[in-house]
Amino acid sequence: MVINGFSRYVLHQLLVGMLLVTVSLTCIVWLSQSLRFVEMIVNRGLTAGTFVYLTMLLLPNFLSVILPIALFTVVLFTFSKLIADRELVVMRAAGVSQMALAGPGLIMATAIMVIGYANALYFLPKSYRMFGDLQWDIRYSYSHVLLQEGAFNAVSKGVTVYVRERSSDGQLHGILVHDQRNDEKPFTIMADRGMLLETPTEARVVMFNGNRQEVDNTTHKLSILYFDRYSFDLSPTRGIRANRYLEARERSLPDLLDLENDKTLSPKDFGKYTVEAHKRLVSPMFAVVYTLIGLACLISGSFSRRTQTRRIVLAVAIVVSLQAMALGLENLCARNLEMIPLMYLSPVFAIAISLLVILRPPRWRRETPASTAAAA
Repeated sequence: MVINGFSRYVLHQLLVGMLLVTVSLTCIVWLSQSLRFVEMIVNRGLTAGTFVYLTMLLLPNFLSVILPIALFTVVLFTFSKLIADRELVVMRAAGVSQMALAGPGLIMATAIMVIGYANALYFLPKSYRMFGDLQWDIRYSYSHVLLQEGAFNAVSKGVTVYVRERSSDGQLHGILVHDQRNDEKPFTIMADRGMLLETPTEARVVMFNGNRQEVDNTTHKLSILYFDRYSFDLSPTRGIRANRYLEARERSLPDLLDLENDKTLSPKDFGKYTVEAHKRLVSPMFAVVYTLIGLACLISGSFSRRTQTRRIVLAVAIVVSLQAMALGLENLCARNLEMIPLMYLSPVFAIAISLLVILRPPRWRRETPASTAAAA
């Protein structure tokens, strides 16, 4: 395909629009999804940098959905503007073919599809694994626990910690710990100061100058143990740092295609993991599918402003239908793996039909001889 001045002109508009729409949609989705992690800031003491890094790891997942939709939106807007400004009318009158008119959109769609494959096959599983590891560490690492001053902090099930003051060097002052993990023997510890420490196997609060109070359930007598130094274990259970089970989105494509050798995978998840592998191979194709649908609806007929709105609505309706069908096929194929070829057939069929519509001679060219004869 030859890139002439017209192609460069349209490509420039598509590229600028693509960047603006992609950035805008990404920011909106990122802000809406990041609200889920506000709890980690409040209860786990995440720094702003860790919070931003955690949410940024979700961007490859956002982009896999946003890029095809953003490209479809930009193609509709750009070519509608070219039609409204009569630029495509001039180019068609100059003898430019249908494929040449659609060329800039196809070039952009091919580039987005390549980016989509790089994202789906490498960046998406890698980012999800990093996200899962970081979230696991935050959830089970007590170095991230924020012991708020002047509040009762439920650091784990059955353990409540109160801290009067927290100094800049990490020391805790005015500590009260209530432990009721053992319902038969709950106890309370009070100390003047202490510090939160973490090892690879457990988390502890080392306290100084305090006492440990416990009431005997049989005699109902209070016993107090005074100490100069006391170490309190915060870990809720043993073995909590066992190897984390990887979800489907965290695994690479070769791992998803070799599930027979995975002894940790439950048989009921086999379909979901298999569909995830084929989804990564199919989803980037929708950048080309959506672009061709938009081009087929806009440039396949006469460039009339009266029918332009109807063509845009038709393109949007077709894309929404295809997206809904793709989601339905994923659920259907997860239950019946024999239907997986349908996941590939849907975009291939849409591409073939769209190309046939684009390559078909425009209606006004076929009607010109007839109208001329009628006028004569």
